[in-house]
Amino acid sequence: MLFLGFSAGLPLLLVYSTLTAWLSDYDVKKSTIGLFAWVGITYSVKLFWAPVVDRLHLPLLRRMGQRRSWMLLAQAGIVFGLYQMSQLNPADSLKMVALWGVFVAFCSATQDIALDAYRIEAVETDRQAAMASTYIFGYRIAMLFAGAGALYIAQYQSWPFAYQTMAASMLVGIITVILIAEPISNTVRSLAERGPLVERFEAQASGWLPPLRTAVSWILGAVVEPFVDFFRRNGLGLALLILGVVAFYRLSDLSMGAMSNPFYLDMGFSKAEIATVVKSFGLAMTLIGAGLGGVMAMRYGTLKSLLVAAIMVATTNLLFAWIATQPKDISYLAGVIAADNLSAGIATTVFIAFLSGLTNTAYTATQYALFSSLMTLPGKIIAGYSGFVVEAQGYATFFIYVAALGIPAIVLVSVLIHWNKARQLLATPAESARQNATADT
Repeated sequence: MLFLGFSAGLPLLLVYSTLTAWLSDYDVKKSTIGLFAWVGITYSVKLFWAPVVDRLHLPLLRRMGQRRSWMLLAQAGIVFGLYQMSQLNPADSLKMVALWGVFVAFCSATQDIALDAYRIEAVETDRQAAMASTYIFGYRIAMLFAGAGALYIAQYQSWPFAYQTMAASMLVGIITVILIAEPISNTVRSLAERGPLVERFEAQASGWLPPLRTAVSWILGAVVEPFVDFFRRNGLGLALLILGVVAFYRLSDLSMGAMSNPFYLDMGFSKAEIATVVKSFGLAMTLIGAGLGGVMAMRYGTLKSLLVAAIMVATTNLLFAWIATQPKDISYLAGVIAADNLSAGIATTVFIAFLSGLTNTAYTATQYALFSSLMTLPGKIIAGYSGFVVEAQGYATFFIYVAALGIPAIVLVSVLIHWNKARQLLATPAESARQNATADT
């Protein structure tokens, strides 16, 4: 999970915040840079092809198993896309930079679908918090490399060489996929599994042509049944409340992501200073937060930890509004980064454990893709307009605005905690295992 987390985390910044730093170096307008946040929407719509990744075997890579073959194909696409980006000059080929960025994001999202399914299927439910914590550790190391590492390389070498180095670094994930084994729960799972929806259809469609009946059965089982299963297990009211939490939980931090590097550069910090304080020191604080998040989820329950983390994330965003009104001071920046990344580390680990516990292992990839897509889509859409807000109102007002976007998450998690059925939801991972076993029975 450490090395797979690295493979998953590496492409993200290269089509997001590191890319915005590259564009800033070429004096691209803030409004245009903000729109590049929409490249990340690719991650948020992966639920549309998640059923294919969840159920379809790749013919040429069948021997590797379903999860591993999809991860390997996606990793090869990431390498190719990053290399193509390294051949471009944003000043002359901005549209091509965007198109190859979308391609890398598509391949990265596909890798995430298969990887998340592998992570959930590889161990039992009561070890998911530990799996999430290790995954985040590797993920954050990759973000350090794709963030601080790329900035250092760009400052002392060039942006093309930085992206070529990142492409070569995907070998970490490729070698790992070659060496690991396919999850047992997946190798023994039949693609012909029948949920209630499929069984009812096949009972009523006995007179259909066999190819048509098979195709409709596959669509119902792979695409429709995972979503029906989630609502069936939780009930309409609770299911909608959970989806609301998922949609709004990361709205605050995702909305500010596109403007973070332009903000640091406009404050007068060099790429090396950003790499040292924001990326390197920030990673250390994130890893501490990730560890604390795992402990909190195990000891105090996922929902209570979610609420604490949501309050912390919204509050630390206000610190950016304060630093935007101050003169350049590296110690101020370090303090704000420490608080923000500690909160983000806690929130991310707890939230991944929460999402992992919501899935049914019969539809792991599709259901987790639904949650993770819904988690990022609202924030990515809003982030696309962040450059317009900064140009019109300035950074201080912008950061107050993104802090306020954290209020819905706080309210929804509070409601979820007090919901009658919420007492049965992931109080601890161990309790979750017992509850899932009861629900399956």
